[in-house]
Amino acid sequence: MKNLKLFLDVEDKKSKLVSSPFNYTGGKYKLLEQLQKLFKEEEIFLDIFAGGANVGINSKSQKIIFNDVNAKIISLIEYIKNIDTEELLKKIDDIIVEYGLSNTMLYGYKYYSCNSSEGLANYNKEAFLKLRKDYNKKLNEGIEDYILLYVLIVFSFNNQVRFNSKGEFNLPVGKRDFNSKMRNKLILFSKKLKEKDIEFCSKDFREIDINKISKNTFIYCDPPYLITTAGYNENGMWTDKEEKDLLNFLKELDKKGLKFALSNVLESKNKENKILKDWILENNFYCNYLKKDYSNSNYQRKAKNSISVEVLVTNYNTDEM
Repeated sequence: MKNLKLFLDVEDKKSKLVSSPFNYTGGKYKLLEQLQKLFKEEEIFLDIFAGGANVGINSKSQKIIFNDVNAKIISLIEYIKNIDTEELLKKIDDIIVEYGLSNTMLYGYKYYSCNSSEGLANYNKEAFLKLRKDYNKKLNEGIEDYILLYVLIVFSFNNQVRFNSKGEFNLPVGKRDFNSKMRNKLILFSKKLKEKDIEFCSKDFREIDINKISKNTFIYCDPPYLITTAGYNENGMWTDKEEKDLLNFLKELDKKGLKFALSNVLESKNKENKILKDWILENNFYCNYLKKDYSNSNYQRKAKNSISVEVLVTNYNTDEM
């Protein structure tokens, strides 16, 4: 199939925030404008729970370090950075044709006897399951196919990323395909990655040697939230132990004179993160309240009956910035 060079037509607005081309649970794209105003500007930006890379890729630092315990997502981002954008698009289009998946950008919904509201799940289901089976088969043979993985993410439920305990991709088919919006998002993300000096690593935060972090590094943490049931924590992978270990890790960063910011929630659906609240008070750290509607905020405290209280905890006073 002839590749459409849409990336040539995408306006490159350097001031515009770039969104991740996959929907990683807990992504902070909608909060970025608020967060960036609260971040310390340092030469290096260390994103310890990088996920879909929404925060790190929009950092103004000279160097970015993407870390995540999920090696697959880190390797996929690195792959997108290193491959030519036009070649990447061609490989994706070729897989779509090979498996007989829909392409509404070219043919629209009617061609597939579908409509936008109901989506494309019924049409794509069989081809998607074949694609997922082939990807997982390669994975079990020790072969990581990043193109197959990305196409799976695009055609999966809500464009999300999820693997079972065996490391296999296990999301069902979704309603959308590689439409013009998804394509343009990938193009901008790919171009932005290529503009930046990025280091990739995949470690548990407890494996990071604090003594090797340079003084000109700003550390950002967006871990799974202890008191929520979001996809990344639905199996209880993040417990009180992980929470306390991370807070101790951040306390050690503070002792070393390093600046950090931690995204989290203090309250969610009648649950309270007492561990976090007590830690903030004990260490005299700063708690910046974020607006739930994601617009610019004066960071005032939410009402007590709020569904959730999302915060950015820092070891520096943001009012003095």
